[in-house]
Amino acid sequence: MIKRLMLIVPIVLLFLAVAAQSSLNIIPEPRQISIQQGHLDVHQLKTVRVTTGDQKALCDYTVTQFAKRKIALTNTASKEKGILFIKDATLLNKEAYRLTIDLHGVRIVASANPGFFYGIQTLLQLIDLNHPLPYCSIKDSPAFSFRGYMVDVGRNYQSIDKLKEQIDVMARYKLNVFHFHATEDIAWRFESKKYPQLNAATNMTRNPGKFYSEAAIKELMQYCSERNILFLPEIDMPGHSAAFTRVFHTTMQSESGTKIVKELLNEFIATYHPEYLHIGGDEVKITNKNFLPEITALLEQKGIKTVGWSPGGNIGDRTIRQMWMREPLDTTRGFRFIDSRHLYLNHMDPLETVTTIFYREIGDIPKEDKNIKGATLCLWPDRRLENENDAFKMNAVYPGMLAFAERTWNGGGIKNWQSNIGSPGEKRTASFARFETILLAHKAFYFSNKPFPYVKQANSIWDLYGPYDNNGQLSEKFEPELSVKLPHPFKQMVGGTIILRHWWAPLIEGAIDHPKDSTTVYATTRIWCNAAGIKKFWIGFNDISRSPATDSPPIGKWDTRESRVWVNGQPIAPPHWKRGGAKGNPETPLIDEGYSYRLPTLIHLKKGWNHILIKAPAGSFKGKNWENPVKWMFTFIQVDK
Repeated sequence: MIKRLMLIVPIVLLFLAVAAQSSLNIIPEPRQISIQQGHLDVHQLKTVRVTTGDQKALCDYTVTQFAKRKIALTNTASKEKGILFIKDATLLNKEAYRLTIDLHGVRIVASANPGFFYGIQTLLQLIDLNHPLPYCSIKDSPAFSFRGYMVDVGRNYQSIDKLKEQIDVMARYKLNVFHFHATEDIAWRFESKKYPQLNAATNMTRNPGKFYSEAAIKELMQYCSERNILFLPEIDMPGHSAAFTRVFHTTMQSESGTKIVKELLNEFIATYHPEYLHIGGDEVKITNKNFLPEITALLEQKGIKTVGWSPGGNIGDRTIRQMWMREPLDTTRGFRFIDSRHLYLNHMDPLETVTTIFYREIGDIPKEDKNIKGATLCLWPDRRLENENDAFKMNAVYPGMLAFAERTWNGGGIKNWQSNIGSPGEKRTASFARFETILLAHKAFYFSNKPFPYVKQANSIWDLYGPYDNNGQLSEKFEPELSVKLPHPFKQMVGGTIILRHWWAPLIEGAIDHPKDSTTVYATTRIWCNAAGIKKFWIGFNDISRSPATDSPPIGKWDTRESRVWVNGQPIAPPHWKRGGAKGNPETPLIDEGYSYRLPTLIHLKKGWNHILIKAPAGSFKGKNWENPVKWMFTFIQVDK
């Protein structure tokens, strides 16, 4: 009996340790966590101090963050229980840290300020989302050193407060590069005192008169620096520069234009002294092959490191290449790369965003190497916005940022690009469901007053039927629509959004392994309701990208493909589109075309099981034009669970 107990006890303790670890709601999840028995009352913490060096700014930041949580700390040398920062030069990665919580208090060990800062972020998440605070030991470091987030304020201006909000979220989730794209065809939003006409309201085709003063940029740079974030400004050249051409009546690549660009760069460098400058270089015909080499040489002579888009112009060998399209990587010449391929939030369905980013393998490798340094998540709402908050309702910015933080910090992922969660019972599906639970805990605590277009979807299971050949007749009916008895499904899929064929296939995998055009797929699921009543749902069949000038859905229909949905045998009518059938226009803001930024569809559910049937036909996979791609997909998910 005693021997049996001796065998059982370690197993029970191991189970408890695993259970405890799985309940720590930390994003990104630390590399190593060891849970011990016992808990610390955070209100017992009285001080914050360092063993060596001057870390006053870090201590002050910690005091401020604890004060927001109504925990009073003092920055003193007192021996009272508190938070102790210990410098350890043997930790070679400056972003690595060790965190210990025990009866003596909290100890954070790092070799440099970034590691201390990230240790504090982990501690704050533990305090906010794990009550009481468990005794634990954490060892942590990132898989990639470059973990960026980009905003396009050239096309659509954002206020300083909105930018700071995003920077704060970056800091909490250990992102460390803020890519600031501020010059475009539409406007030049960096202040120039040498050429103030660049910032004239008459030279801006959107948000006239809105630009960032010298004081505002310096404020943003300081705000980033205090949060261990590199401020990476972008002056896009020689493309995306119509605002430049309108003022100077010449292009950047002309002799006179190149001279002016150099003057602007000298002014910018003298004003801000950036460590890096993004020089753009994409989507333009290079007519002056000396332009980019001359610009790069000017910057490098002044000690400025450069980043450029790839594919793009003839950028220099030392310029870091930010990939935005699938292309062979030249790793033989020592080039360094940042991955932004299929990391454009504006092209992702909101529910797909978390899925595809969570599964992503950064740079097609599990962790950083000499060529791939990391990745940047990009927000490109090219289309005019009615107001700055719309970018966050239409695009899953914050849900995507959390998934991106998880993947860039921990590495790993799946080789091929994914668009769906997977099938029930798959290991990857269980892994996603676990992450989703943590993400939703963060949504509830940190984003209750911010747009966060994501709801639980890992418990939504669909049976798929077909595909049935429709010969181009999209309204043709097939067995699941005609018979009470359903055939055997060809696949089960999990998710609120199911992408049958991704519009960038075969680069991105969909639910159908070998999709054929002119076919129809049906899907069924069921929803339990404890009491009859009206419930809210997101429903959609064509998630419009927020970049191209895509047409609005036709009046009286869900989409142009005759897609339909029934609940308990009753058809669900599409919304009364405010611009139904309107031709797309980049200057006409989206208003209700996407499920995440219109009112949810109200559906009466009966008590007990409710049966949902989706019909998703497809004709040709060739879209009307590049701005109207065929998106063979559907979304159906309850949002008021």
